[in-house]
Amino acid sequence: MTMKAMVLNRICSLSDEKEPLMFAELPVPSPAEGDILVRIAACGVCHTELDEIEGRTAPPALPIIPGHQVVGHVEVLGKGAHRFAVEDRVGIAWINSSCGKCAFCLGGRENLCTEFRATGRDVNGGYAEYTTVSEDFAFGIPDIFSDVEAAPLLCAGAVGYRSLMLAGLKNGQTLGLIGFGASAHIVLQLARHIYPDSKILVMSRTEDEREFALTLGAAWAGGFDDLLPQKLDSAIDTTPVWKPVADIMKNIERGGRLVINAIRKEDTDKESLLGIDYSRDLWMEKEIKSVANVTRRDVEEFLKIAAEIHVRPEIQEYGLAEANRALVELKQRKIRGAKVLKIS
Repeated sequence: MTMKAMVLNRICSLSDEKEPLMFAELPVPSPAEGDILVRIAACGVCHTELDEIEGRTAPPALPIIPGHQVVGHVEVLGKGAHRFAVEDRVGIAWINSSCGKCAFCLGGRENLCTEFRATGRDVNGGYAEYTTVSEDFAFGIPDIFSDVEAAPLLCAGAVGYRSLMLAGLKNGQTLGLIGFGASAHIVLQLARHIYPDSKILVMSRTEDEREFALTLGAAWAGGFDDLLPQKLDSAIDTTPVWKPVADIMKNIERGGRLVINAIRKEDTDKESLLGIDYSRDLWMEKEIKSVANVTRRDVEEFLKIAAEIHVRPEIQEYGLAEANRALVELKQRKIRGAKVLKIS
């Protein structure tokens, strides 16, 4: 039995290459002990796929099937698997496995495990009709979400939730969202629920993204060079480059924190970090904190909250064969909400 898949065979630049993935017919994988075989219905397209393709977080081996925001139905149970039943709807996130034995795993910080393995980078992911995963790293999907709605919740939503928790915001304080793509547009909805008295200010590259932010309840939206109406107690940066990090530190309040929500940053403007003035931008106990992956708890908690408050991601749908177009448009910042491959 075979399946259709889009496969990464080589590292390349998406500025030059418009078809980084190749269509392939591959054998359907068999679930190992404790695994489940998932018939994929939808898979989100994430900026981290660009980092994989362009080598910033390169897969350890090629070829690989990308995709780590996977929604589908259980097709086959591996030996000993019992958490789910055949035809149950499940999700698979960036976290595919960890050792389960180290101090980080035992302390609930499996995202920092040295043996952390990522779906779609270290093992085959969701740009295909089928995939396998340990039942311990699969998640039940709330009925309120369609397949395509649920897909971006598994990364853009879950890592956005982790970023928001790490931001240390208190109700009534001001939050800045730097960049307004798939993750930030979910975080805005989440923050308005958790911190109803807080103002949320959005800085984004395009007028369309800024208008979209205002429709979702942002108190202000402007460009990266615009003067913010007030200082930020916390900010979350989701941009792929370094310059906004340097720029936003000038707008962080004393004792404030900037959280960088990115697996990698592009190197083209890394020298702009030198634009940070220590006494002006970092002194007075301001912080820059990174987000490393997600834990299973992040995904589970976020899916529950998202269902309770009816988070509604904005979706752009593509077919599996259109994966390259979706990736190129993401590279070109042609974004409104989240891009999702509808597979079956």
